[in-house]
Amino acid sequence: MKPLKEKISITIDSDILEKLKEMAEYDDRSLSQYINIILKQHIKDEKADTKS
Repeated sequence: MKPLKEKISITIDSDILEKLKEMAEYDDRSLSQYINIILKQHIKDEKADTKS
């Protein structure tokens, strides 16, 4: 069973948004999927850093 998703609204710098869109397209993913992947990886990295 897939985890539940929630809709949110954020404000993001236009240059960051453009780059994220390009990266998502290159990875053949939706912008939402790509941002989720990036955030999950960041959380994983942060947890690893706090254990060090």
